[in-house]
Amino acid sequence: MITLNLETLYKDTDTAKLSELDAYITKAKDLAGEGNEVVLTGAGPIWLYLKIAHALHGKVLKLIYRSPVTGDLVIFDHSPD
Repeated sequence: MITLNLETLYKDTDTAKLSELDAYITKAKDLAGEGNEVVLTGAGPIWLYLKIAHALHGKVLKLIYRSPVTGDLVIFDHSPD
């Protein structure tokens, strides 16, 4: 399982920038790999979570959102089990 902390996508700035969205998506896809189970976590704007989740659909087997408040929530699971 790969944990992707969204804060690492924009670590060089204080906040995520919409103008850098394509770079964030490319980096997230590289980190997630193909066919893996991925956990999205960390502070970030909702638009970034939504775009990353959309970009990873069809690329990763399972996507989970994790926060201290909700715990783990499965966004999608395409595993054959």
